[in-house]
Amino acid sequence: MRIRTVRARLAATALRCLLLAAAGAAAASARAQNLDLSQGGPIEVTANDGIEWRQAEQVVIARGDARAVRGGVTVEADRLIARYRPRGGGAPPAEPGAAAAQQGNEIWRLEAEGNVRITTATDRATGERAVYDMDQAVMVLSGRGLRLVTPQQTITARDSLEYWSQRRMAVARGGARVESSDGRCVTADTLVGYFVEDRPPGGARPAAASRAAGGAAAVPGEGSTLEKVEAFGNVEIRTETEVVRGDRGVYSPVDGRARLVGRVRITRGENHVEGQEALVDLRAGTARLLGERVRGLIVPQQDPPPQGGARAGAAPTAQGGAGCVR
Repeated sequence: MRIRTVRARLAATALRCLLLAAAGAAAASARAQNLDLSQGGPIEVTANDGIEWRQAEQVVIARGDARAVRGGVTVEADRLIARYRPRGGGAPPAEPGAAAAQQGNEIWRLEAEGNVRITTATDRATGERAVYDMDQAVMVLSGRGLRLVTPQQTITARDSLEYWSQRRMAVARGGARVESSDGRCVTADTLVGYFVEDRPPGGARPAAASRAAGGAAAVPGEGSTLEKVEAFGNVEIRTETEVVRGDRGVYSPVDGRARLVGRVRITRGENHVEGQEALVDLRAGTARLLGERVRGLIVPQQDPPPQGGARAGAAPTAQGGAGCVR
């Protein structure tokens, strides 16, 4: 039992050093980006069922309510797997000592399995599995319950959720949806969201706009705002009175406006008009069809949808937005 305890402590120390080494290796490239993946500080790794070091496979595994905490970011899962390699192509150290781990190895991949939760003070991402690739600086969440929640928006998907930290970009695939806190909503097969760093009064950048857990599983942190969303495939936007559909579109959560193109169809009750482009104002609850040639069906005694660039006479909701498709 004593030998097992010593080995577990050695593995935990080695895992911490490996994560710190990986953070140091990524620091130069991360500092060039608005989202820093590798700010300094210790990493606390805990697990209820032990931490295992597999030298031959170059893997460290933490099991049972595993948790990695670094700065303001926490990664939790049933199991955490850190895959490492010799830095610079050298041979791995013979013993898993702290100095050897810190000097000779670097983490290139971190995996979280089962009930994955990645949280900061402001944001939360969930899924069944998460993989963070250090070389590509990308986190991919998969499985059921895919969700990324920020103070302003919630992004969900069926197939996968990606976060590209250096590009400050999130990609939701399969039944994707972005919903604002006031109920405004856009759905599509694929949604690509672009985050920008908030600036405090005076225009200076915050000292720590966002953080990451040892270069692992970064999510947009405090100081990030979803600026633009690109939508592809079966795009749908609902206002108070209309449903607007198209092949692709661009949505601005900042001002609540969207532009749809490609086989656009605006429906109000039994009325509908079709064209190639539409502008939608989700705050005002209005939509208008653009283009010289449109066609549609107008039912008597019902308010027709907008035609030929005319503005829809839709009343805004109490919240100034549209209901989300469920």
